[in-house]
Amino acid sequence: MIRRLIELLSLTAVGGSAALALGAEPLQLIGGAGTGAMIWLMIDQRRLGRFRDWLRQAHPAAPPNLPDDWTELIECSQKGFKLLQRETRKVEDRMQQLIAAFEASPNGLLVLDSAERIILCNQAVADHLRFDVKRDLGQHLRNLLRDPAFIAYLNGSDYSKPVEIQMRALAGAQPSRISLQLHPYGFGNKLLLTRDITSVELADTMRRDFVANVSHEIRTPLTVLSGFVETMLSYDLSAEERERYLLLMNQQSQRMMTLVNDLLLLSRLEGTPAPGTAEWISAHELLDHVIEDGRVLSDLIADGSHDICADAGPDFQLAGSRTELLSAMSNLLSNAVRYTPPGGVIRAGWRLLPQGGAEYWVSDTGPGIEAEHVPRLTERFYRVDRSRSRDTGGTGLGLAIVKHVVQRHGGQLRIDSVVGQGSTFRILLPASRIRSLDASVAAAPSA
Repeated sequence: MIRRLIELLSLTAVGGSAALALGAEPLQLIGGAGTGAMIWLMIDQRRLGRFRDWLRQAHPAAPPNLPDDWTELIECSQKGFKLLQRETRKVEDRMQQLIAAFEASPNGLLVLDSAERIILCNQAVADHLRFDVKRDLGQHLRNLLRDPAFIAYLNGSDYSKPVEIQMRALAGAQPSRISLQLHPYGFGNKLLLTRDITSVELADTMRRDFVANVSHEIRTPLTVLSGFVETMLSYDLSAEERERYLLLMNQQSQRMMTLVNDLLLLSRLEGTPAPGTAEWISAHELLDHVIEDGRVLSDLIADGSHDICADAGPDFQLAGSRTELLSAMSNLLSNAVRYTPPGGVIRAGWRLLPQGGAEYWVSDTGPGIEAEHVPRLTERFYRVDRSRSRDTGGTGLGLAIVKHVVQRHGGQLRIDSVVGQGSTFRILLPASRIRSLDASVAAAPSA
């Protein structure tokens, strides 16, 4: 500041001296001094302009070359720049975190301004409502989403509950149901939350159907048992009649016990971790066990008239749960026995796959299954022929159990069937759960 004052006085004196040297009058001396002061002012304004231009830079670099009087001002400005940059970086980091959280949300988030224009939305809401995240920014929401139920909801003032709309199905997909709820904030702004509730509604429907099916399946044998008990208590029956009634009652009680056991097994499969690879079981051992059970079942329901044969192939070991694998394999073979007419042929076996892994298969010469039924066979209590399934002792849960066991072992269940020719059911297990007997011997600890 002192230097600037000295410069001002110096230029003023120079201007006055120049006027005096030219023989100016006293009034002209003042004018000369004023001219010097004006020259200083112009120089100072130019320096101020350079300083101002430096301040206006988005990211100020090297400061301008100015006299020492400006140094303190430049240093204070640089400190302010650095502090501002640090705060800006912090704000940007927070914004990036918020945007990342915004995008990571499984629910749709959409921000509207007071004119109901889209100012921000994440990918989830774009997927739910078929928007384009970049293209549709700034668009009016009413122009993009014209569902009557939502428009009525948007026009109203009560946003305490969500509204649900049905989105049309894309090619090869199922229609989706979306829940939307508005939350006003600020000065006319709104936050729209969206959620895909298709799976929730499907699960709720399946739960209701499951409860209804379980109630029906258990009520039927209970009704039969109750009727037999009432008959035995009300009438004087002969020994032969009592024995026949007791036999029928025993069949119904066994049916209920089988149903309860299958339900408990399904519950356990859904509520426990998938089996690891600590336990290894012989494929031939499992197959022999299943074939023996199938022949016993054939003796009970068809006087052993089925031709049941095993095609074992080379022996190897499987990693997984012995109980679960036996349950899945037995369910497939018992289904073949139940639905194949007496005298039919049933084959079961293992084969190693060229690409790795192994396949357990069961084929029969039964009536076959129509194509429209095949995708639903693994649904709980789904039966192609309900009366025949009950007559042969089926619960309608066998293939649902097979599907869960196969999925828990990382495999796949495949079904091929031709009406009038028979069916083939295949369980494909991955290579990670298969090892040869030579490998098992090498893996065994030495004594």
